[in-house]
Amino acid sequence: MAINRQPLGIELVKRGIVNQTDITNALDYQANNPDEKMGDILYKLNVTDPETLIQSIGEILEEKGMLLKPEDIKIKVDDYIPIDTAKQDLAIPFEVNNGIIKVCFASVANNSQIDSIRLLLLNKGLVMERYITFKDVLLDILKSLESKAGEIDTGSNVTTLIDTIIKNGMQKRASDIHFEPLETNLRVRYRVDGILNTVATIEKEKQEQIVLRLKAISNMHQEIQDPQDGRIVMYPEYNIRVSSQKNIYGEKFVLRLLKKNQTIKSLFDLGFMKDEKLLNDAFNKKNSITVIAAPTGEGKTTSLYSTIDYLNREEINITTIEDPVEIRIAGLNQIEIDPKTTFANSLRTVLRQDPDIILVGEIRDQETAEIAMQAGQTGHYVLSTIHTINAIETIARLRKMNISNYDIASTLATSISQRLVRKLCPHCKRERHFSDEEKEIINKIGEKYKMHFDVDNAVTYDAVGCEECDNSGYYDRIAIFEVLLFTDEIKELVIQNASTIQLRDKALELGYRPLIVEGINRVIDGTTSLSELNSKLLFY
Repeated sequence: MAINRQPLGIELVKRGIVNQTDITNALDYQANNPDEKMGDILYKLNVTDPETLIQSIGEILEEKGMLLKPEDIKIKVDDYIPIDTAKQDLAIPFEVNNGIIKVCFASVANNSQIDSIRLLLLNKGLVMERYITFKDVLLDILKSLESKAGEIDTGSNVTTLIDTIIKNGMQKRASDIHFEPLETNLRVRYRVDGILNTVATIEKEKQEQIVLRLKAISNMHQEIQDPQDGRIVMYPEYNIRVSSQKNIYGEKFVLRLLKKNQTIKSLFDLGFMKDEKLLNDAFNKKNSITVIAAPTGEGKTTSLYSTIDYLNREEINITTIEDPVEIRIAGLNQIEIDPKTTFANSLRTVLRQDPDIILVGEIRDQETAEIAMQAGQTGHYVLSTIHTINAIETIARLRKMNISNYDIASTLATSISQRLVRKLCPHCKRERHFSDEEKEIINKIGEKYKMHFDVDNAVTYDAVGCEECDNSGYYDRIAIFEVLLFTDEIKELVIQNASTIQLRDKALELGYRPLIVEGINRVIDGTTSLSELNSKLLFY
């Protein structure tokens, strides 16, 4: 890219591609759309021949500019990069020849996006040749490719069918794919943003072939119908864990899709309250334990990874014990549980490895809880998860594991609970005022927790549904959190064997805010809907 060139608009005027009036109009448009770049705006305004425009922009930027068309794409894109990666990095590979793959980027793509695609293709033995086009051109083609990729032809051969179902699941952001034998057919469902949706029904006659194919690619025993675990490793971007279980109509398979090399989000990006002091008070500890409490599937492990990323520094030794290791993090010592080991056994060994911080994937039993407590009392900081409904119930759960009140009070520093709620789709959500019934529900919650919610002057949104969100009205999820800090007052109550209600009342006095309060704030700021929040917390 040229270093000392003038602004793109001036360069284009000097070349006679556009005139000064076009640039003035584009700048007016940009004032209201500051994220849009000059080249893409000129394309939107249709001020000149788009092919000439992008070629000129390419020359100015010292790139190869082209007006990418569907007919230019000579390859099956998702054979080289997943469609969701193409959308994320604004890139479409379109031709391969003699080990060189041509890739067209949006002119606004940044160096990290370009490098990400280059490395991905280099791992496939291909050298990337770079082109640029307009962002809208690229997005329109990607939308068309995504639509075509999403079509599941149940009449195709089993190998192609399963491959299509898996790739489609990746493109739809599915966390799990279910192959479920029913009485008259085989149902395929994707779990997207926590919700299962049927995407295909396959004739019963193909069921046995599908079972054999899934076992083959998962490295499972073909003849055994007992429950099995396996892995699919044929998709470079994903680790896929597979579980089989026989039911009355055959063998059911669930595929868990785990994307490799995921970028770890910050706790704030996950949904943690924008409060640096609270974040530091909750996690920056020594000689203690922090637990994240929630039911299965509510993002506890993701929050642990973000916490570790927040705490990770070269001068400290961090060891994790996980089942399984879902994200590999540079600089960490990550241990994966296998059938011959347990969390407790691994934790005993780790304590001899001079750790500063220990992540224990889950406190499941008394033995693990006791060793975790000992670790927290002997100079280590322990992070873990536990299955309870809220932060205060963590105390009752540990008591049921026969952990003494003294050990809980002296070692537990922070208990955090969370839930994942679906975010309203920004492309189709519809604004409206709160109904009288909704205002009454929210005001009652405010009264209960001595909080004021300004619902009279606020608006809310309805989920509508569009192409972007697959007509669900929601896209992606965000966590809502509650944080219980173990102050001296809370510790004293724990030692006195105070009830959950007594602990909650004292915590509220000290500033603790339960999940429902944070959830209502997320409804009022337009992130989610009241009905979605209720589906998680059941408050009306």
